[in-house]
Amino acid sequence: MGSMARAAVAAALVLVGLASAVTAQMQSCNEELPPKLVGNYSGLACQPVWNNFVLRYHQDKNNVLRIVLSTMYSTGWVGMGFSRDGLMIGSSAMVGWMGKKGLPHIRQFALRGKTSSKVVVDRGFLVSNDHDHTVVVQQAKIYLAFQLKFPYRLTNQHIILAFGPGIPTKNKLSKHQDKTSFTFDFTTGKAVADGSFPYGLRRAHGALNLFAWGILMPIGAIVARYFRRSDPLWFYLHVGLQFVGFIIGLAGVVAGVALYNKIQADVPAHRGLGIFVLFLGILQVLAFFLRPNADSKYRKYWNWYHHWAGRLALFFAAVNIVLGIHVGGGHTSWKVGYGFNLAVILVAVVALEFLLWTRWSKDSTPTPTY
Repeated sequence: MGSMARAAVAAALVLVGLASAVTAQMQSCNEELPPKLVGNYSGLACQPVWNNFVLRYHQDKNNVLRIVLSTMYSTGWVGMGFSRDGLMIGSSAMVGWMGKKGLPHIRQFALRGKTSSKVVVDRGFLVSNDHDHTVVVQQAKIYLAFQLKFPYRLTNQHIILAFGPGIPTKNKLSKHQDKTSFTFDFTTGKAVADGSFPYGLRRAHGALNLFAWGILMPIGAIVARYFRRSDPLWFYLHVGLQFVGFIIGLAGVVAGVALYNKIQADVPAHRGLGIFVLFLGILQVLAFFLRPNADSKYRKYWNWYHHWAGRLALFFAAVNIVLGIHVGGGHTSWKVGYGFNLAVILVAVVALEFLLWTRWSKDSTPTPTY
């Protein structure tokens, strides 16, 4: 009976939560518009679409779409983008905010890239009359009201919603704090999560490269430097780890190329570092096949080349992983996870290096070379 009672209580709590959520959504649409908007924006259909965002809309027989987008607000900017393919790049957005002096602002922006310089004010494919745009802040809510003219009647339309914490300065938008994309049917009022953005491909690109260059290859390098007394086991482990890491990293590069071809992301630093690291990785693979004999006079030069090319590859790979997590908008779990992984590797390297130098000071016997 005790377990059944607990189950019943849990079910009741779930039902109460669902009822509260439904009630909150109904109340958000039942709330009256600010008096300033009643004249031009009354009688609109209403639909909660994301978090606290509520979309009111109506398209008349002349294909003029009236929109009122509302959400909770304290400061910063709020935007609604219209996309042809569900992607941010190439879309146009109406963005509104309350200025530092308490003046309302609403402007169209062309989203030509992910950097601030490529988010261009007063550009885009949306046709509108600037005199019909209004921003109202009332009772901790912001209302963006605008009218757009389309050459056809909208049905399924890719929509992007975003908000940022910083008040735009000179019409420059700060990086968004959060965003979403979905397909909205303006005839039925249904919103469906937009699958156009290749989230799986982005995740595969990041996970494969992080595992290869951030875990396997550093471990392979650690084995080669600190465990050479276990000869020849260290050599087979080193070669095996590096080879598997290179194959997985190559798969990550292929995923990255496919991702770039799909979204044309403007990330030159990340791409450039990735190409450089891949080039160093290819040199390391070639080094395995070009390795001279241990007694060759060229062996020391090969060792220098192999050691330093490997260290450079791992260093720039770590930099590029951090950069990739940043430009890819990785969640906190990615940052914390890779930060923890990097910290463990660095602590292990410092401890093993100390032990190695201690052993060298007591034992003058040279360690095997590779």
